[in-house]
Amino acid sequence: MDVTLRNGRDHTVRIVERPGVWMNDADLAALTADLRTIADKTLGHGELNYGVFSGGRAHLCDTIVTLVTLPDGTPIAFNALVIMTLETVPDPTPVLHLGLVMVDPDQQSSGLSWVLYGLTCFLLFVRNQFRPIWVSNVTQVPSVVGMVSGMFSQVWPKPDADRRTLNHVLLARRIMAHHRAVFGVGADAEFDEAQFVITNAYTGGSDDLKKTWDTAPKHRDAVFNDFCQAVLDYDRGDDVLQLGRIDLPALRHYLTRDVP
Repeated sequence: MDVTLRNGRDHTVRIVERPGVWMNDADLAALTADLRTIADKTLGHGELNYGVFSGGRAHLCDTIVTLVTLPDGTPIAFNALVIMTLETVPDPTPVLHLGLVMVDPDQQSSGLSWVLYGLTCFLLFVRNQFRPIWVSNVTQVPSVVGMVSGMFSQVWPKPDADRRTLNHVLLARRIMAHHRAVFGVGADAEFDEAQFVITNAYTGGSDDLKKTWDTAPKHRDAVFNDFCQAVLDYDRGDDVLQLGRIDLPALRHYLTRDVP
């Protein structure tokens, strides 16, 4: 999939699936340069060395990049979604990891959340003939925890969640056992299976993404802020691992409430 869409008059959205498989070297380098440009403006210091930033074609073979640019081609935001294949019985289970989302600080109020967090996922759901797809999210940001909790179905954990299922537990175990590199978590990080919290999560390449409680963007609904503050140790550097599903109810909610 290589799709270009217009988002209003000011933004162009390009969705590129598995560019490491088919893009030529020049185009791949240009795409990576756009991602680094956004990361440099967003972080302002340090650098990331995992996933799409680690260099090399192999790291973009299982990635779907959603890139937002201005009319003059200036990159302003991206989402690097990763397709993880988990070894489950009787068949492998694909999981879409929501990956790294970055927005140029000068464009924070541009209304891009519905594009960066949902558009690509739901296009893949439609292409999958409306069969449910698992999604995962690793974050310490309350606004992102709230967004994922509201956008997808059967999300665990979240405030006032009904319950976790055996599928949640089994998929989380496999993600933590075999796919830590996808979200930059080191081998020394531990996983609290009761709360789905990754403790000491910022030692595997994502070090410069670690936030304090004061700097972590908050959600407009205080219940998500209270949830994160209660279960995460921001001094140590914890993350919550969320698992949910894209299904028809989630698609209906997305189209009626998230898409402008």
